[in-house]
Amino acid sequence: MALVTMFVNGQAMSGGTLNDALHRARLLGPAVTAPKYQFFSLRDEFPGLHPVSSGGHAVPGELYEVEYDVLREELLPREPEELELGVIELADGGGSLSMRMRREALDRSDVTDISELGGWLAYRATLR
Repeated sequence: MALVTMFVNGQAMSGGTLNDALHRARLLGPAVTAPKYQFFSLRDEFPGLHPVSSGGHAVPGELYEVEYDVLREELLPREPEELELGVIELADGGGSLSMRMRREALDRSDVTDISELGGWLAYRATLR
């Protein structure tokens, strides 16, 4: 049984609508990306990270230890088509799998840059 780490920063976090897909994963705790990303809201339904060469932000989330079959069979099939699986850099210099925004999704009219708002939960709080 091979295990990998998966950084989540949106609906797959604790209490989110996709968190049940990680019921067989082990929560390692809160984590933050390196300050190398822009963070977007798509339709105010889910967020997406996108790497940038400058002007990036650190994005908070959670880190899970997960088996490949959980990713393949439970989490990835439920992720929106605007996201793709990639590798991101964490604040401690380590890496992790994570969902990232597809380049072609960045120019859509229903995408909002929320990089400076402190993460998905902080952004969602501004909508209430």
